[in-house]
Amino acid sequence: MSSRRILFPLLAATALLLFTAVQVSAALPEFVDLARELKPAVVNISTSKTVKSQRPGLPFKGPGSEYFDDFFNRFFQGRPDAPRHATSLGSGFIIDHEGHILTNAHVVEGADEITVTLSDERTLKATVIGSDSKLDLALLHIDGEGELPAVRLGNSDTLQIGEWVLAIGNPFGLEQTVTAGIVSAKGRVIGAGPYDDFIQTDASINPGNSGGPLFNTKGEVVGINTAIIARGQGIGFAIPINVAHDVLEQLKKTGHVTRGWLGVSIQVLTEDLAASYGLNETDGALITSVFDDSPAAAAGLKRGDIILAFDDTPIRHVRDLPRLVAGTQVGEKTTVTVLRSGKKREISVTIGQMEADETPVAAAGGGSGSTYGLTVTQITPELADRENLNEKQGLLITEIDPGSPAASANLRGGDILLEVNDIPVKTPADLRKAFKSAKAGSAVRLLIRRGEEGLYTAFRISGKE
Repeated sequence: MSSRRILFPLLAATALLLFTAVQVSAALPEFVDLARELKPAVVNISTSKTVKSQRPGLPFKGPGSEYFDDFFNRFFQGRPDAPRHATSLGSGFIIDHEGHILTNAHVVEGADEITVTLSDERTLKATVIGSDSKLDLALLHIDGEGELPAVRLGNSDTLQIGEWVLAIGNPFGLEQTVTAGIVSAKGRVIGAGPYDDFIQTDASINPGNSGGPLFNTKGEVVGINTAIIARGQGIGFAIPINVAHDVLEQLKKTGHVTRGWLGVSIQVLTEDLAASYGLNETDGALITSVFDDSPAAAAGLKRGDIILAFDDTPIRHVRDLPRLVAGTQVGEKTTVTVLRSGKKREISVTIGQMEADETPVAAAGGGSGSTYGLTVTQITPELADRENLNEKQGLLITEIDPGSPAASANLRGGDILLEVNDIPVKTPADLRKAFKSAKAGSAVRLLIRRGEEGLYTAFRISGKE
């Protein structure tokens, strides 16, 4: 075989490899330049707060333990709830040259003192301008000498799955850590709140990254890193910056967030339910109950209506409705398109204001509503027959959130809730009304039926759900 026959294939293969290497190199962002440019506007947040400690129990019980009891009592000066200081770490980013910082609400919740550390190692005290627990956002302010570096806010709606992103934060106290990855998915619902719409990314996010920015390759903030799946790897979640825009402006102006309220419970329209209504599509939100004295009740919305559109925006999925309602100005008249008895109707609704213990709509399954960690569904004759229930009315408890007031009261799935403070509750609306009428800090008494026995239990109303 001639040397020319061997040489040409080798040259062709080498050229292909070089071309491929150039393509790969061109596809990768300039992470070094991005990190150098963006790090100065990212801050580390440390907080401290006072919490009550419980006196530790004795290492043993038995003869002579009364002497140790006396020692412990004198050591703790008779104060089993002696206070101690707890600290936590998080991240944030400066959004303007005046020193406003955006972070997660859970990073600074309950803090007595907030310290911000800049990339140049300056430490400054921060104050909370306002926070929004439902979206998990908080706005802080610092006073720094000279002009502070600030990020540029991007457009998260234009993000594409597979696009490169960069996360900067304070994981496990390791300051100014930079990680890179791609957008894994958009519109994720993870059960964090009523407005779940997360960006999923495989850029490494760990405890301490909360509140830090997620950048695109233009150096613009497209998300706020918020949550992880503890048992997973490469699965992190960020609040889209577009979702935060309206909240941010309200926090700047007033220190709190005002949201619209409709006052209905809704559920997913399954294929079988859609078919029972003569529909081929599952778009829309099925109303399972209408709250008393709500905008929905005043407008004439009814249980069994299917909301197809809100202010001319189609409802593709049940989770679309809470976000649309919450973003509507209080007092604004809007049109809700519903399907009732096989016919479309346009109903005018004047949007109310959501209070601290209300949600604009309660997304549910099977006609349920969730309050204080307690998810219930109204007992109907059909449900009673199907589940072989002795009670023909009341509320069947279907789910209890761990760590919630309902869980603390030892309520369980399968219990039937009959009364709250001796008042019968037959619908989710009755339950919400009963809790709403109770004073903050007061205890509510619940009568339930568990199996064949009646049982009273109670928990305290916190003032917010």
